[in-house]
Amino acid sequence: MLEPTPDTTTAAPPAPLRGRVLVVEDDRGLLEVYADVLLEAGFDVAAASSGTGALHALDRDAFDVVLTDVVMPGCTGLDILRAVRERDLDVPVVLVTGNPSVESAVVAVEMGALHYLVKPVGRDELIRCVEHASRLRKLAGVKRDALRYLGHADRPAGDRAGLEAVFARALGGLFMAYQPIMRTLDGSVFGWEALLRTKEPAITGPLAFLEAAERLGRVGELGRLIRASVARTANQRRGMVFFINLHPDDLLDEALFDPSAPLSALAPQIVLEITEQSPFDSILDVRDRVRRLRSLGFRLAVDDLGSGYAGLTSFAVLEPEFVKLDRGLVQGLDSEPVKRKLVASIVAVSRELGITAVAEGIETAAERAAVAGLGCHLMQGFFFRHPERWRDGDGVSLAAEGA
Repeated sequence: MLEPTPDTTTAAPPAPLRGRVLVVEDDRGLLEVYADVLLEAGFDVAAASSGTGALHALDRDAFDVVLTDVVMPGCTGLDILRAVRERDLDVPVVLVTGNPSVESAVVAVEMGALHYLVKPVGRDELIRCVEHASRLRKLAGVKRDALRYLGHADRPAGDRAGLEAVFARALGGLFMAYQPIMRTLDGSVFGWEALLRTKEPAITGPLAFLEAAERLGRVGELGRLIRASVARTANQRRGMVFFINLHPDDLLDEALFDPSAPLSALAPQIVLEITEQSPFDSILDVRDRVRRLRSLGFRLAVDDLGSGYAGLTSFAVLEPEFVKLDRGLVQGLDSEPVKRKLVASIVAVSRELGITAVAEGIETAAERAAVAGLGCHLMQGFFFRHPERWRDGDGVSLAAEGA
């Protein structure tokens, strides 16, 4: 019997894997078919026959793509999509269903599913969709690396499921930072502005936080949490004046007008700021709502004057006690005659109307001196103090007097 001739040729290196895929399907026959097709196509595949099993797999391993059935007992494909977004903002999710409908397709797209496949799924279509998803996953990683290299902060995830996950973490890490508003005359503290912050790194600032709330239709929820937080702080520091920013949509929230709400009990020491950057056109009964706020004892401020809409609408509707000059008007005031003339006119007319002007964004001694010389009674900015987080029971080194 002849011995086989040994193969002396060099074996070709294995082809690189196309990516790691988690396949979720409660029909075990289909699960095996999907897994075999993707394995043959060069993917590294993990399989789960239930939503619960998929959640365990997501906790253990990282995946480049998730392919999941939509309808499964106990945990649906959309539940898995949300779970993926809680763990990673960039992993593409491909949904598969045997009962397609317009409604479920709309929800799938809104939640951020990359593909929505209808059973039976052909071999080529399956490979094409998963391959496309894997390539997008790589592109997302490269984009994030480039953003970090260039020093640009990431924005919240673009799809709804990712945004919901980020927003939930942001709410869990929400806190308020406080910055003093100073009297020009003697340098004492008039009050404190409460500024929205979060420990969630994917939310890069208060504007991103508000943008996420707007996109998710959760502005009211965010506003209630902000007011509750400030109420706890103000309750421990009776007599201090606190300025709180309102989103225009907060004016549609009946909780704001509830006399039994924690903040309502402290209304005489609260100034509600409403930015001039948003019109009141969508609030038909805005004057009545403003009247209700005043009946509770709140005072009002027009915020960001100089960066919003032209005209007198905000003043006519709110009849504010305070007007806050936008940083854009204050920056470089000491060296720009046109700005000085504008600010001087605003301060003078505000005084005639019984409105107190607050200059925001003071960062230099020259800006402070210029604003003071124009007769502005209140100032705020990094020149005096950066916003700081207060913890319950913390003392305040600058004593604030009520007004």
